[in-house]
Amino acid sequence: MSHAYPLPEGDAASLGLDTHRLAALDSLIARHLEDGRYPGAQIAMARHGKLALFRTFGRARTEAATVPATDDTLFLLFSQTKVLTSATVWSLIEEGALSPMDRIADHLPEFAARGKADITLHQVMTHQGGYPSSDVTPATWADHARMRAEVCDFSLDWTPGSRMQYHGRAAHLTQAMVIEAITGHDYRNEIRDRILAPLGLEHDILVGVPEDQQHRCADTYPAEIHRNNADFRAAGLPHSGGYATARGMAAFYQALLGGGRLGRARVLSPRMIAYGSRNHTGDRPDFQMDGIPMHRGLGPHVRGDSERIRGLGTIGAPATFGHGGVGSSYSWADPDSGVSFTYLTNYVQPEPWHSTRLDRISNIAHAAIL
Repeated sequence: MSHAYPLPEGDAASLGLDTHRLAALDSLIARHLEDGRYPGAQIAMARHGKLALFRTFGRARTEAATVPATDDTLFLLFSQTKVLTSATVWSLIEEGALSPMDRIADHLPEFAARGKADITLHQVMTHQGGYPSSDVTPATWADHARMRAEVCDFSLDWTPGSRMQYHGRAAHLTQAMVIEAITGHDYRNEIRDRILAPLGLEHDILVGVPEDQQHRCADTYPAEIHRNNADFRAAGLPHSGGYATARGMAAFYQALLGGGRLGRARVLSPRMIAYGSRNHTGDRPDFQMDGIPMHRGLGPHVRGDSERIRGLGTIGAPATFGHGGVGSSYSWADPDSGVSFTYLTNYVQPEPWHSTRLDRISNIAHAAIL
């Protein structure tokens, strides 16, 4: 690694990980590639501040000239980006710049339009804001004044707080505009400067990919429905536009397991992480997720004790928390064992295959923890 990646490498067996289980994980992903499920992938596992596993598979691009994926390839995170945006909000909460119980309109006065005056930050961060179908136009990607105007003009789908339904885009667009209102700076820069750069992860996780780094981005397939272009990659949408390596996300979650610290750098406090990563919604079903209780935190969601869960692994410890990317990926952290795990691919698979393979992959990773 030519850059200063923050985690030292460690031996998996010495870190208490079953190498036979990890070999089975490797074989499963290789079989997925052989079956044509996705062109490329990365996996990473870390424990107690050391990188125990990092593997890259397959191809970053398949059209025109085939390009192999490398350890430096950046994969589209989709909704894994949400935790990065929310962690930046956490840092502002720690500073006393806002509170989870603040109304969004306290910081974005125009947001009060269309019956949204009393919606709280907590409701937005736990997907109870009442406007799950809202989104902004592509014209806002490079014009954040317009983004703020469109966010503030969002319309309600149902009464805030009356139900829980995944806000795929709207919740984190709102958080991004709150970040900008409080700091006076582009939310992408705040994510980098508050979270990623201090941890030494600005090379491995990018929310808004500069032109000179876009050659590292894997294309995402099916190509006809995804934006594999410079404008999208530079936009760094706060809900689904980040790019990363698997080792980068595994290290980010190590920081959350380490009380906000990697090495000498600390970006968040243990209490804030504990608050943000706990279950705030009980066993209430998520109407967007087939009625599964998603146990929402303020950014990630939590395994909990329910029979069914998406992505975190059926056999995962109840305190395990993380987030996925639509049809493609997942990252999680297990406070009980100190393990973080990331799985990234560059193809969006439909259900039910997507959730089935995530459960099997995460279960193998959990089973490797001794």
